[in-house]
Amino acid sequence: MNILKKLFGGGDNSQHRDGSGMYFYVKLHRCNDVTKVRVDMNNDLSLNDEGSGYWVRKMVSNSNYKCAKAELSLYFDMNRKLQNSEVQGGQLVNREEFDQWTAAQQKT
Repeated sequence: MNILKKLFGGGDNSQHRDGSGMYFYVKLHRCNDVTKVRVDMNNDLSLNDEGSGYWVRKMVSNSNYKCAKAELSLYFDMNRKLQNSEVQGGQLVNREEFDQWTAAQQKT
């Protein structure tokens, strides 16, 4: 199990991986909608100005007009391991919260 934690960056539930993608879950302000965001670790990342790591910025929205858009900024080291995250207009939540929100939407 420790090998898996090392491969996937620890036991943090705010993101998970598939192949070359890493998923994040953002709860948008002004509503309770949770949106899944995929970052392609091979194509979406840009080298930072110092050349010491990578970063990506994603705009997050959904079809609910009541929700405000959010801006997700992620910062990675040279090994593409997540170092920091910032969300304007929302907040990062874990996968369980996304799954609960999705299940609740299917009931209505």
